[in-house]
Amino acid sequence: MTLTGNATAVSASEREGTPAPKLRRMRPNRYTAAPLILISANVVLFALFFVWPAVIGFGYSFTDYTGVGDPQFVGAKNYLDLVGDPSFYSALLRTLEFTLMVVPLSYVVSLLIANFMVSKYAKGKPVARIIFFLPWLVSPIITGVVWRWLFGENFGLVNFVIESLGGKPVPWQSNANLSLLVVVFAATWAGMAFSMLLFIAAIKNVPTSYYEAAALDGAGPARLFFSITLPNIAPTSFIVILLTTIGTMKEYALFVSLNNGGPGTDNNLLVQYIYQTGFQRGQIGYASAASFVLMIILMAVALIQLAVNRKAASR
Repeated sequence: MTLTGNATAVSASEREGTPAPKLRRMRPNRYTAAPLILISANVVLFALFFVWPAVIGFGYSFTDYTGVGDPQFVGAKNYLDLVGDPSFYSALLRTLEFTLMVVPLSYVVSLLIANFMVSKYAKGKPVARIIFFLPWLVSPIITGVVWRWLFGENFGLVNFVIESLGGKPVPWQSNANLSLLVVVFAATWAGMAFSMLLFIAAIKNVPTSYYEAAALDGAGPARLFFSITLPNIAPTSFIVILLTTIGTMKEYALFVSLNNGGPGTDNNLLVQYIYQTGFQRGQIGYASAASFVLMIILMAVALIQLAVNRKAASR
């Protein structure tokens, strides 16, 4: 019986084990091929509309191409001219100022709203979530037009209210700093919805046992927020800051529709400078060089934030 059982077991294992290696070899291939097929269309579109235009633009940055005729190679002349261009530095400085104001403000506002949205004491959260998410659905052009109506000097609602209360109208559009401040508030209002959703998901993933244990030790709401919530949502904070920084430094439509870089060119950002140089003045090669400088700055910002995030995570 033992020999027969062993022989039966061996033969059964041989019969069952023979196709097993093939199945193990086939399953990874099947599960690997499906994602590749699904993302192949995105890869093709990314290469067609992002990688290839970037390669062409990089080539144009070394030429004097104006959009008409054949481009002539000029070497690094465009990049050397950027070094001595005061308009380029002015646009770059205004871009950095705009970014340094929008990113912290957007981070704080979206995180506070998300914290209230997950609070068990908050009422009407479904309605509030829809209201706070609506700005994300509005086009930047429409956002700029709405905020221009609100903060117009002669026809704006805000100045109408101020004058009705006996005050003097505020030069929201003719003062460069006030005009920039209006765009900062508009950009924060428009971009906080997406960051809020990320923070809501991150806060909900924090184990409730952490809060319960800290509450038993006598920790208050502020201590719970700074000692438990913030450390546990650090990866999400990194993503939010990175995406907000990149999006803010590339802002264009909101500025054009709200103040068109005014008054004058005081609030021209780097993307507006590139557009005006390339399409209004016809200096495609020079604008391509400026766009690649912007790309290098964005890559440097991303790498610095990534290094800081890794260093903080390793502690």
